[in-house]
Amino acid sequence: EVQLQASGGGLAQAGGSLRLSCTASGFNFAEYAVAWFRQAPGKEREKILCSSTTDGLTIYADSVKGRFTAFRAWPKTILYLQMDSLKPEDSAVYYCAASSYGTCTAALFTDLWGQGTQVTVSS
Repeated sequence: EVQLQASGGGLAQAGGSLRLSCTASGFNFAEYAVAWFRQAPGKEREKILCSSTTDGLTIYADSVKGRFTAFRAWPKTILYLQMDSLKPEDSAVYYCAASSYGTCTAALFTDLWGQGTQVTVSS
């Protein structure tokens, strides 16, 4: 069965680190563009990165660039999000999503979404 699951959220101090995981099953994850989104209460959902094997690149939002890093584990069924230098502004529910459009520019991320995981950063 097609499934995405995000995990690894929790509490962290400002300046600390967390690593989130997005685990895929039931579809060819390696051929999909994959993105991480986050949404805080009262704020719009924000795409923080998109990773594409087809493109061979990962694109980061300015808000996380230089602090967050995405990487896939072989055999590429898990996408990790390493979050360093965390700030209170990073507190949000984090989601992973996948698109059958293999490039980040074409991906719409409308169908495959995982359950969110809560990240809370305290000062």
